[in-house]
Amino acid sequence: MTACDDCLRRAWLIAMLSGNLERARRRGGVLALDDDALIDALGGTERHELAKQYAGFDPRRGRAIVQAAGLTSRCAHSDGYPSRLSDLEDAPAALFVAGRPGALDALASDDDLAPAVAIVGARRCAGEGEEVARALGQGLAAAGVCVVSGLALGIDSAAHHGALAASRPQPAGPIAPTIAVLAGGADVIYPPSGRGLYTQIVETGCVVSELPPGVRPRKWSFPARNRIIAGLAGMTVVVQARERSGSLITADLAMQLGRPVGAVPGPVTRGLSQGSNALLHDGAHVIRDARDVLEALLPGYRHEPARGPNLAPDLAAVLTAVENGHATPGEVAGAHGGDPAAALTALTRLELLGLVRRDPAGRYARAADLGPALL
Repeated sequence: MTACDDCLRRAWLIAMLSGNLERARRRGGVLALDDDALIDALGGTERHELAKQYAGFDPRRGRAIVQAAGLTSRCAHSDGYPSRLSDLEDAPAALFVAGRPGALDALASDDDLAPAVAIVGARRCAGEGEEVARALGQGLAAAGVCVVSGLALGIDSAAHHGALAASRPQPAGPIAPTIAVLAGGADVIYPPSGRGLYTQIVETGCVVSELPPGVRPRKWSFPARNRIIAGLAGMTVVVQARERSGSLITADLAMQLGRPVGAVPGPVTRGLSQGSNALLHDGAHVIRDARDVLEALLPGYRHEPARGPNLAPDLAAVLTAVENGHATPGEVAGAHGGDPAAALTALTRLELLGLVRRDPAGRYARAADLGPALL
């Protein structure tokens, strides 16, 4: 399985023009231009030399570079190219893949037998945002949904980690638990601190890019990457996002494709929630857990109201106190007539059960619900 000559030539052309794209004043719609128009639009004084290099591109050498990098390639003219990407007016000519070669195959069909959800959000996010993203990733992967994101710090990485943590009977089965889309080559780990996560993803899923091996990410390539994330997914969920955020670009692209968008609500006074709350104001689906995502994504899906955990009465009373906003052992003890020492013991037990979490200041809050993973 490999991309055809013309699509490989196109991918290398975009790589050659990467610096020109970085300097271009307007990039919207540029990637929808054909090859000759792209050279004319971005080549500048170098257009004749670029045209010469383009004409002299050797597909056999290109394939050798891909193989040497440990990647595979595919295009719309080959098997395994995700058909849902064809909805993009500037669909990538080729995809370069690190990891399981068949991890994209389930998304190559025209049907919805293999649903995928994009989970995106802020890099510098609040702690509860990471928790929610991880819980969404784990709940969706456990339900057989592929989680798509961008390997970035914060929400993206948390979603990937959650998907990888899901209990899957066949971790190398037909549906990858998670797919990461990179802004540079699929062999260029960005950020570098994500190397461990990258390694885990390629073991059970895959990492993809439209850029050839070795290409470093640039500013223009991140919003370009976002269109692939939106294109691969049947639904996009924003966990935390500021008013101006790349995550909102992904959500806007998903809406342009006519696909559902969801957002996790947050405090109206927090800047990290302004973008996601704005999506909710404009009609996005309210996402509280993985069940809400499945209900929006899969027609006819319905779930019974979540049942609380089966706890001893003393633990149940403490959990209720935390859910009602009592955040310290003293507050919890005052809420149900106990003593702070007993409340602390109960809170520790609930934390070990994964039902509450403690922040660095020692305050407790209800942990995010994993949704279907707990059913």
